[in-house]
Amino acid sequence: MSETNETSKTNDFFLGQEPDDLSDFSLSLPDPNDAELAEGQFLAEVDRAWQVCDRFDLQTDIWRGRILRTVRDREKANGKGRGTGFLKWLQEREISKSQAYSWIQLANSADTLMADGQLDSDDIRQFSKRAFLETAQASPEVQQLIVESARNGDKITRREVRQLSDEWTAMSSEHLPEELKEKVAAHTIPTRYVAPLVREIDKLPEAYQAPIKQAIADGTDLDNIKLVTADAQRLTKYLANTNQVQAISQRSVNIDLALEESLRIGCLKLTSDLVSQASQLEQAIGKLYSTWKKISTAADQLYVEAGASTPHLLDLLNSLDSLASQNISVQIGNEQSGRTIRLQISEE
Repeated sequence: MSETNETSKTNDFFLGQEPDDLSDFSLSLPDPNDAELAEGQFLAEVDRAWQVCDRFDLQTDIWRGRILRTVRDREKANGKGRGTGFLKWLQEREISKSQAYSWIQLANSADTLMADGQLDSDDIRQFSKRAFLETAQASPEVQQLIVESARNGDKITRREVRQLSDEWTAMSSEHLPEELKEKVAAHTIPTRYVAPLVREIDKLPEAYQAPIKQAIADGTDLDNIKLVTADAQRLTKYLANTNQVQAISQRSVNIDLALEESLRIGCLKLTSDLVSQASQLEQAIGKLYSTWKKISTAADQLYVEAGASTPHLLDLLNSLDSLASQNISVQIGNEQSGRTIRLQISEE
């Protein structure tokens, strides 16, 4: 059965009608034991079959969402039950609430795109399920590019969605010089390297964007793009982590001047890693304290319940005293080459 015939069944199904018998749903799959079949051809045939199922699944889930929305809206219209009837309907069919609303969201996305005249039922057949979900979440400009591609008969997978999204991100950005945009348009520099750079710049406050833009202008070759992207990512991490580290905020450190000095001596990576590790350490200490408090409390309660009749239980408690007391002791590694780490917890 052809892809068109496979997927058209769901387009012809409307509420109030009995669906066609799907017992004849079949796909032509390659023989896995055919030694004469080239690996590339085998994978291509399997992929085609998978895409048919994916598109059929998309159509089915859109209709599931419409059905669920109909049941939910019926209860809203009656003004009774406050959703209990809808939830009961879901429970009877073993459908979770989160799954139900994900289907409803998919149906809403499909209906919105179709209502705007961007898509029709035939166009939806061109999408894989995941590609359609990503399209529904994309910006209107990217949606238009994807829809045009679908109307032209192109099969839309996540790869195509991401590629078109990256192209729009790169070509519409105000951060990139025209020279770099021309290279992107000419496909001499892949958009998969340029789009992440634009997204990183967008995350930065305007005051921090200037040095990144200057670094791009200094060299629009691929190697420099990769280096600038890495620097932008480190800068984003530096700014995010410096606002989280208590040790920095308590000293009122001028993080802007510290950053300028780090850039001047070429130590942005080292500085960013230092602040990132400091943030992780503070979080680890907080988690350590919370866990230690639970162990200490549980040990104290168990000591009250234990006694002479529970000598083995007392042995267990005594063995954990190095973790439950305020002086924590932990052996790292084996006895020959390892070391003992001691920590003292004091509450103020």
